[in-house]
Amino acid sequence: MSIREAVSVDGTSIVYRVTGNPAGTPLVLLHGWAQSSQCWGEQVLADLAADYRLIAVDLRGHGYSDAPESGYDDSANWAGDVAAVLAAESITENAILLGWSYGGLVICDYLAAHGTGAVAGAVLVGAITSIGRGEKGGKVGSAMRSAVPGAMSEDPREAIRALGAFGNALTGPPEGKGAASQALFGYSLSTRPRVRAALFNRAVGHDDLLRNLDIPVLVLHGTEDSVVDVSAGKHAEELIPKSQASYWEGCNHGPFVEDPTRFVSEVRTFISSLG
Repeated sequence: MSIREAVSVDGTSIVYRVTGNPAGTPLVLLHGWAQSSQCWGEQVLADLAADYRLIAVDLRGHGYSDAPESGYDDSANWAGDVAAVLAAESITENAILLGWSYGGLVICDYLAAHGTGAVAGAVLVGAITSIGRGEKGGKVGSAMRSAVPGAMSEDPREAIRALGAFGNALTGPPEGKGAASQALFGYSLSTRPRVRAALFNRAVGHDDLLRNLDIPVLVLHGTEDSVVDVSAGKHAEELIPKSQASYWEGCNHGPFVEDPTRFVSEVRTFISSLG
């Protein structure tokens, strides 16, 4: 695995990890709110790397990427982050963008600004596509509502309690998932409180983008997602002309944690269908 850096449109350093087949289809992984490029887990990363040129990004303010003081409310910056990584890797066509949770919104930011010329398809995993009051593509679930606003607090006791309110939302049933659960909790705590707050301090709607997308999109969403309501996934599916959908019965917010083998299989099948 190679750790690399790209400089975004506003000068922010975006760190990402590259592994897998250098000649394979580029698969760009964009994690969710208060997570990191390591959230996907060793099994998923290893299995995907067997087939694809895997590029796992630390979003701005997360992981090893820079955390600027401002700019999180500007969609152009998020779009620029993805564009910078693609440019740094000389990717001009056939990329697959896969976004979990907030990562789905970042995909939409990028496509709205830069189009689909470099992209062959996208995968939205428990994802939001818009954000702000009344946006159907940004409807959150009970676990997220319970965590706000405490999850943004600088008081460690309050933040730990609030993030702990997620419970098993990111992993599903806890049996055998203890190490993954602790890792995901750690990534959340290591994300600066001001960044956790800033990511919600914007409003953008991408419904028109979705209605006019000319690439295939796989919508993968758990029916019991308590962080991003399943209705957000169904909203995207209904709007996107070339959508496919996989709703995992009883699954919460982390399908790739609950069943890594199934997750990799469905991603592979979707990418193979693109020809």
